[in-house]
Amino acid sequence: MKQTLGYLALPLLMAAAFTTEVRADGETIAVFTKNQTNPFFQTVRVGADNMAKSLNGKTLQYIPTKPDSIPEQLSQIEDVVVKKPSAIVFTPVDYKAMVPGVEKINEAKIPVVNITDRSAGGKFLSFVGADDYSLGLETARFLLKTLGGKGNIVIIEGVKGSLTNVDRVRGFNDAIKENPGAKLLASQPGNYQRLQALQVMENLMQSNAQIDGVLAANDAMAVGAIEALDGANRKAQVIGINGTKEAIDAIKSGKLLASGDYNGFAQGCLGTMMAIRALRNQPVISEIVLKPTVITKDNFGPFDVPLEQRTCPTFEDAGKLGAK
Repeated sequence: MKQTLGYLALPLLMAAAFTTEVRADGETIAVFTKNQTNPFFQTVRVGADNMAKSLNGKTLQYIPTKPDSIPEQLSQIEDVVVKKPSAIVFTPVDYKAMVPGVEKINEAKIPVVNITDRSAGGKFLSFVGADDYSLGLETARFLLKTLGGKGNIVIIEGVKGSLTNVDRVRGFNDAIKENPGAKLLASQPGNYQRLQALQVMENLMQSNAQIDGVLAANDAMAVGAIEALDGANRKAQVIGINGTKEAIDAIKSGKLLASGDYNGFAQGCLGTMMAIRALRNQPVISEIVLKPTVITKDNFGPFDVPLEQRTCPTFEDAGKLGAK
């Protein structure tokens, strides 16, 4: 089944390839993601694998064993610079702290594409990601609309200071401000981890007798919050972000109200596509910003497809969707 692309928005800034070396195929693309605990990054990796295979290339996955570990990703960069893959598709575990690592990649003259979290520095062929503020705003608006614009709300944040968390939580808060009848009870970090979010939610329930809505900055934490609610035999409307399979299953069962999605599968596909196209001296798109989709019980069908059965977007698709 072809992946829905209606939420792609491309400024269509065509960038020249960084390299002048022409390669027919068989490129090795090193793909850096942040952890193995957030299912979102599995969708990114499968998308990257899918695209590389379709273009007769291959991937080499770099994943910190300790989630979002800055020292470990820096060590992995040292390794990749020695191995010299054809190109790198890079998600920084921290958008500021990994800049020296990106500069080492640049010094090694390995072409690199930035995906998901926009790096604070370094030189990239292209950026493929999303508007996290809009993602937070639209998902929170859906929750508040469901609650009739009122109620007691809690926010479970991701990693404090991370760019995705800052922007998503800013969107959450702006949506709450739009609804005078809603009250924000607390905003606490769950570090994008399911177990930590479960514990945060348990603590929040002990100090708040009535919680009507939970805004979680990713699906893993939303599921953790639901487990805490179930454990306490309490009810609240919960939303997450990422559109993971676990979230889709929870939406289908009525446990989760909604999940904001910005298509990690497409991010993996398009990031790898831009890397390989640059290596082959083909035009690339310098920036691809995916628009959010709020997945609910009314529209989950196109997202309820196994990753292995999804098809990457084509470059022509991306170009057409980027036309204003």
